[in-house]
Parts: sequence; structure tokens; C-alpha cells
Amino acid sequence: MLSLLHIENIAIIESADISFDSGFNVLTGETGAGKSIVIDAISAVLGERTSRELVRTGAKSAVVNAVFSGALPLKWMEDNGFPADGEELMLQREIQGDGRNTCRVNGRPLTVSQLRELGRQLLNIHGQHDGQQLLDPDCHLGYLDSFGKTGPLVEDYCAAYRSMADLRKRIAGLEMDEAERSRRVDTLEFQIRELERAELKPGEDEELDARKMLLRSSGKLMEAIQEAQFALSGGDDNQGACDLISEAEGAVRSVSRLGPQLDELAEKLTALRYAADDAAEVVRDFADEFDFSSDELDQLESRLDVIYRLKKKYGPTVADMIDYLERSRAELEQIQDADDTIQRLEKELEKARKEAVKRGAALTKARKKAADNLQKRVQEELRQLDMPKVQFVTRFDPNPGQDGMDDTGMDQIQFLMSANLGEALKPIQKVASGGELARIMLALKNVLAEDDGIGSLVFDEVDTGVSGRAAQKVAEKMADVAQRKQVLCVTHLPQIAAMADTHFSVEKGEKKGRTFTNVARLDKEGRVEELARLIGGAAVTDVLRQSASELLEQAEEYHKKS
Repeated sequence: MLSLLHIENIAIIESADISFDSGFNVLTGETGAGKSIVIDAISAVLGERTSRELVRTGAKSAVVNAVFSGALPLKWMEDNGFPADGEELMLQREIQGDGRNTCRVNGRPLTVSQLRELGRQLLNIHGQHDGQQLLDPDCHLGYLDSFGKTGPLVEDYCAAYRSMADLRKRIAGLEMDEAERSRRVDTLEFQIRELERAELKPGEDEELDARKMLLRSSGKLMEAIQEAQFALSGGDDNQGACDLISEAEGAVRSVSRLGPQLDELAEKLTALRYAADDAAEVVRDFADEFDFSSDELDQLESRLDVIYRLKKKYGPTVADMIDYLERSRAELEQIQDADDTIQRLEKELEKARKEAVKRGAALTKARKKAADNLQKRVQEELRQLDMPKVQFVTRFDPNPGQDGMDDTGMDQIQFLMSANLGEALKPIQKVASGGELARIMLALKNVLAEDDGIGSLVFDEVDTGVSGRAAQKVAEKMADVAQRKQVLCVTHLPQIAAMADTHFSVEKGEKKGRTFTNVARLDKEGRVEELARLIGGAAVTDVLRQSASELLEQAEEYHKKS
């Protein structure tokens, strides 16, 4: 469960520490006081998407810490290299003004995506937008699969469907009319002949460019080589560096016995003579081996011109052109063998289709079984939420995709309902009022949360459109859920607030020209005042206080009975 939440510089909340209890926790306050900001902070520390706009004006960064206790996702921690310390888990997220994020678990850094994975195993947030998802038939299949735990069957089916779809794509790529096939064969044969005639070699263009640069500079090169050769080896009338160093070596060597310094100098001159002789030999070899003719340069430039023209057609380098040649050969062979290949692939496709149908049928069977159970469970929940005449049904229609399949399976799923006796079943989005939608969503979420292993649920103003007796039933349902899981609820309804085990008031004020939000835990007297405000508005009277006290007494009686 979420035991402690620390918020710092989130929107209008400068600093707040909220200690939640197990059971039913409620946050109330005026519109705009900052209740939903508390939920935004919880979302942020669980790794959900956030924005730099969440950082309080004037602050460099915002920080949210959350401490969870009790049952923890130890396997996820172990698998991801985060050893759990004791029976508590602390998450932290710091949001910089420039949008950068720093996330930690028990002081150790982790990525936002890792934080999101971990957060979704600790707490579920249900907001007003969930009702819109319930109105979208595309979301109904996800709800059913979640309830039926059909994940492994979905994975098996998807693997078979992908295999079938890949084979269809390959066959479609091979199928073309005869005229198109003939044109493509002619094009490929021409390109292959042109590239084969060129007899390209890997790296040839780079070698030719280097040789071309050398030949174009041959005059200047030979002049430099000759000067180097004269300087090292000398001529008829002059000694070169090699001879002069040798003489210096002999002179020093003749007196090297007179002192260690002279002996060391002689060794250095010997090494220098070896190096000079080696350099002179390299220069001589280069001069002897360098062979230049104008015909070679012409041939070289002609070859480079051929390569240049081919590059404009087939790729920026010789390696790219060779690769293009290999791909063209493979494509030509494929086209020429297309009929045989198509026949082989069609046999594989039929086998893959039967496998996909088999796995799809198994998935449909599991979904229909889950739908029956879901229908019973949701209707039971709705009866407890003062909707005793409601009918809730999952309608199965054939998938309109090719072969009755797509990547979701062989089914089209839609939730139907009839809220009143004698009314025909219709899609939820066409018949559910705001209050009915809120209760259906609560019923569905409660059913889905029963076995998900997550210890905390957050409901952010999901009671919109609910009032009177229905509001009381919603309050009782949340209290029942809170006996199994920790529940945090943002609400404007006094019936729900009265049913809470722990009640927080969220108030907005001003200090030193800045708006700030304060979150306070209410005692019994404070709860009476807050409930009276929820019942009657800003002008709290003794009559409203009396009504608030009665609500609290009714809630206490309900808790005793349950």
C-alpha cells in the first residue's frame, strides 16, 4: 500500500507530506484546490507521462517521493537488479525545469520506463477518462482479455497470425502479371550484364583514386625523391648523410674508451647510422619501383569514368554496386522461379492459416467462457450499486478481416446493456447516462482488480453524475473494496467522503503573493465541517452540521455491519 507521499514544487503545491492509511482514504476540497494535482503527483512518481509544466513557477525542479509497504513486487525487483530493503519501497522522481527526469527506487537510479513497469505493479489509477474508454468498443476486447487472463492464448494466436500474414505478403510480392514480369526480367538482365562486364572489385575505386593522385604528382614526387636520395647517399663529388654519420661514428668510437659518455655517444651514432641507411634503402627502392607512363594515367582515368557512371545508377561505392548486383541476381532468380515458389508458399500459407484458425478458435472459446463469468460478476456488482434491473452482455461478432481474422483474433467484442426492465440490449455508448456509466465503470474496475495482485486503487472523481441513493451505493461499494485493498478517492460527494476511514482536506490559500495548497488530515470535528460544506456549499449552518453528523453515524453503522 501507499503509506507516504511527499510532494515538492508540483504546480500550486509548494510542499506537502501525506500519510495514507490502509482501508478507505478520501481527499475532498473546493474545485481547483489541488486534489487532482495530488493524483498527478502520484502518477508522476509511478513513471507515467508528465510535463515540465508540472514544475511550480519559479522552481528549478519538482520532486515526488512515495513510500510503499506491505506486499511488494519482489520478483520484479530481483529480475531487474533492485534488491528490496526490508518491507518498504521508496520511489522518487525529480522533474527538472528543462524536462529532464531523475528516477530512483530505494535510492538507486532507474529509467522512466522501468519506473512505469514497477509502478503499475504497485497501484492502479482510475480516472474520469476511463468512462470514455468504456464508451469505445475498441477497448472492450482489452477489458475482456484482462478479466479472462487470456494473455498466453493471445500470444499463441498472434504468433500464428503473424506467420500467416508474412507468407501472404511474400506471395503478394511474387505475384505480378506476365507483362510486368517480362519488363522486370529485361531490366534486371540488362543491369546484371552491365555490372558483370565492369568486373568490379571491392575497394577498387579507392585504390584507383590513390594511384591517380600519385601519377598526377609524379614530376614533383620524383624531384623530391631524387633530392632525398642525394641528401642521404650523396653524389660523385659530395658525401651524403649516411657517409657523414658513419664518419662521425668512427671518430667517436676511436676514443670511446676514454669515458662512458663517449661510449654512449658512439652507440647513439651507430643507431643513427642504421636508421639513415634504412631510409636511404627505402628511397632507392621507391625510385627503382616507381614506373610512370602517360598511357597508365589514361587507362586509369578511363576506368574511373566507367565506375563513376555506374555509381550514378547503382550506388555511391563499389561495395554498394556489388551488393546491388547480388540482389539483382537473387531477384531475377526469384522471378524466374516465382511460379514454383508461389506454389510452395501457398501450401505453407494454407498450413499457417489452419494453425491460426485453430489457435483463434481456442482463444474465442476462452473469451466466451470469460464473457459469461464477466457478465455475472458485473451484474452482481451493479445490483449492489442500485442498478438491480440492469442487463450486461458481451456480444460476439465475426471479425470482418480476411479469413475472419486480424491481429486481435477472430472476434469483434462489444458490451451491451439494458438499464431498465423491458428495454432492449443496446451498445453502452448509446444508452448509458453519466451516472450509470460511472457505476458500470466502477463495477468493471472492481471485478478486474479482484485478482490483479495490486494493493492500492486510486479513484479520481469517477463519481461524476452520481447522486442520491446511487451515491450511497457507490460509497458502500468503495468501502467494501477497501476491505481487500487500499483505496484512495478524490470526490465531491458527501456520501463517499463520510464512508472513508481516513479523510484529507485539500485547501488553497495565498502567502507572500503566491498561491499554495495545503493537505490536512481531518479529525472528527473537521470531518463534520467538511461534510457540511460538501452538502450545502460555503455557508455552513448547524442544520448542515447535523446532516453531516448523521452521515458519519450511518457510515459507522455500515462499517460495523460489514
